[in-house]
Amino acid sequence: RPLFGPHGLAFAEGKVWFTAEGSKAVGCFDPQTQRVDWCMGTGQDRTHLIYVSPDANNIYTTNTVSGTVSILSKTKSGNSENWAQTIIPASAGTEGFDVSPDGTELWAVARDNGKIYIINTGSKKIEYTIDADIVGADRLKFTPDGKRVLVSTLSSGTLSVYDAKTQKEITKINIGHGAARIMIAPDGSRAYVSCSPDNYVAVVDLRTLEVIGHIDVGKNPDGLAWAVLK
Repeated sequence: RPLFGPHGLAFAEGKVWFTAEGSKAVGCFDPQTQRVDWCMGTGQDRTHLIYVSPDANNIYTTNTVSGTVSILSKTKSGNSENWAQTIIPASAGTEGFDVSPDGTELWAVARDNGKIYIINTGSKKIEYTIDADIVGADRLKFTPDGKRVLVSTLSSGTLSVYDAKTQKEITKINIGHGAARIMIAPDGSRAYVSCSPDNYVAVVDLRTLEVIGHIDVGKNPDGLAWAVLK
């Protein structure tokens, strides 16, 4: 309290950053003090997913119902620290997004119209729109080298692969009856896609762009995370 409906999570500067859909806000939790030490409202409906720059000076989030992207940027005036928000209109259902590894582009996909919006993070404006026709899109992820973009869709169960430079579709991979979350191995060799209706996680070889296996994980798999065991 008073932040309700936590959803998206990100880690930066030793802290946990999150969205609070029910409160139209983003916040920051400090594991050392066990306190939420910062929060900011977006004023947008269903502030959903979140990406935080490594230096925690920029926060990006999609507001699914409002159909917008928020960019929160830290500003300083003397010893005073503040935050400024830029709201970028996209379209209803804008949800899955990712920021390129070099931090220059944000790609967001809208499930309602299936379009991909490419935002320049410097100008904070939409520079290109791809009529991808990925209706029902769920998640979007850059590969670690920044060369490709993967988009999953729950409605058709495909994984669309785009060339980040040319902005052209390379291929569509049939994943199952519904492709949801995407996780990419740190070395960029494989993608793991949760297929909720099929009760498995599909394993995709990113060199051959083929499904090479399935991991049966139980009913309705969704979120994925990568753990490094020491």
